[in-house]
Amino acid sequence: MNSDQYKTIQNKSEGFFKEKGSKFYAFAFHVKTENDIDKFRTKIKKQYHDARHHVYAYRLGSDMKNFRASDDGEPSNSSGPPILGKIRSFELTDILIITVRYFGGRKLGIPGLINAYGTAAENALLNAKIIIKTITKTMTINFEYPQMNFVMRKIKDYGLEIVKQDFKINCEIILEIPESKFNKLKNIFTENHKLEVI
Repeated sequence: MNSDQYKTIQNKSEGFFKEKGSKFYAFAFHVKTENDIDKFRTKIKKQYHDARHHVYAYRLGSDMKNFRASDDGEPSNSSGPPILGKIRSFELTDILIITVRYFGGRKLGIPGLINAYGTAAENALLNAKIIIKTITKTMTINFEYPQMNFVMRKIKDYGLEIVKQDFKINCEIILEIPESKFNKLKNIFTENHKLEVI
């Protein structure tokens, strides 16, 4: 994987674990913002309102620096951190895992809780479709018709994605560029060809 790539999950997945009568249902969601997280937490709490605990952990952003784990009433560090640990071990970001527990009448102890929450979360991740995404920046190129061949050839050579193009009086193309290649490509487009690159 390149430095400008990261792993996340494509869509919702589920996992399950049962121990001494307690049932643990794990739900993994692809999220982009804390607003997304609040929305899914509210939905799961509503859907599983009769469960005793709604434990969760998340990690956001390609730099993976925005993360949180909540034990939601379970003993400290017994449930949220093991879920976050699984997110880290799978090297994922832009992900939320909520694990709902139905108490089975027998206490599991802290090692038992760590195992149960971690296993349910791991099962949800094993059932998920993991994808690799690239961190990109937008580049706008303004040029005249005689430069069209050069621009289109470079776009093809580097396999760049055209977001929008406008060929009226002057030409404008908006590209999605992998972050690691942005400066190199900006130089290629501007060096000898007097193209305007934004």
